[in-house]
Amino acid sequence: MTKQENYVNGVYETVDNAIEKELNRLKTRQGITPTCKMGCCHCCRHFILTNRAEMHTLAQYVKREFSIKQIDDLRIRTHQWHAWDNTWPGRSQAGELDDHVDLSQYVRCCPLLDNAICTVYPVRPVVCRTHLVSSDPKLCLAVHEPTSTEDDPAVLKSVALVTAPFSKAIEASIKNTDSNAYQSKMLLPHGLATEMGWDFTIVPD
Repeated sequence: MTKQENYVNGVYETVDNAIEKELNRLKTRQGITPTCKMGCCHCCRHFILTNRAEMHTLAQYVKREFSIKQIDDLRIRTHQWHAWDNTWPGRSQAGELDDHVDLSQYVRCCPLLDNAICTVYPVRPVVCRTHLVSSDPKLCLAVHEPTSTEDDPAVLKSVALVTAPFSKAIEASIKNTDSNAYQSKMLLPHGLATEMGWDFTIVPD
């Protein structure tokens, strides 16, 4: 592993320990437990904002652990996400590059999902680790439906709060080693394509 990977994975371990401690506190003091479980991935339809160090770690994991077919399938899913993203107004130049991508059956979600399972779970970004809810998972799906009248999901905000310092630690490490740290924040599919060297990457204006 690279030095940066080792650092980020060390932060992830600390984050996971902090999450476990906070979940135990919530359960003991308030009787609150997360309802998130494997296969529940509605939150993976959000725009996932991450940083350069986490994307480097994630891409290195993909290159080591995925088969050639898995990487090719991931490239296709990532390309579909970019093609969908390029359909937004003002993206005509980008859209011209993706006219051949079939989006007729495409359901927008993180390209790292495969059959509703995260394929990089051990190295998922902090934002993914800390997003937990205690409400019915159907409310998470309703968030993405414009006409929904359902209540918002009950996000366990204290989990993100107790782990915020560790996210800042990753950002601080980038600033200390990268003169272009101000460009570090990125959407996960953009960072993934860049780190993997896929040339369909389109960075929004």
